[in-house]
Amino acid sequence: MHTPDIMLSTTDYDRLDALLRAQKTTSMATETLRQEIERSTLVAPEQLPPHVVSMNSTVRFRFAEGKTSTLTLVYPKDLDQSGQQISMLAPVGSALLGLSIGDVINWPLPGGNMSTITIEEIIYQPERAGAFHR
Repeated sequence: MHTPDIMLSTTDYDRLDALLRAQKTTSMATETLRQEIERSTLVAPEQLPPHVVSMNSTVRFRFAEGKTSTLTLVYPKDLDQSGQQISMLAPVGSALLGLSIGDVINWPLPGGNMSTITIEEIIYQPERAGAFHR
């Protein structure tokens, strides 16, 4: 399957890069995130298209099995226990970052099987709402 292109605002890139540099150890999650942000196309926050998942976006996505989830992508320090957020260091979190509505990605499930995730809707995107430096 084709890996979708990803786009990040320069603000998100700078903050994620600083977060990764501050990590004391490297994990699979941090290495995956590093690879994702290194392959991204960077744009000024004001130029980020409204259909792209950025940090603090609320996204509805569907698994191939039909289950849908709606989560807000947050930095680890902002994660609460509501169950309505996902850390960008979580595997699904790093996978969502920078994708566009309609993008489909392969995703490993527990037990070794693969599924796909489709981005269905970006309910809230800070840049679309004019919050360029949140």
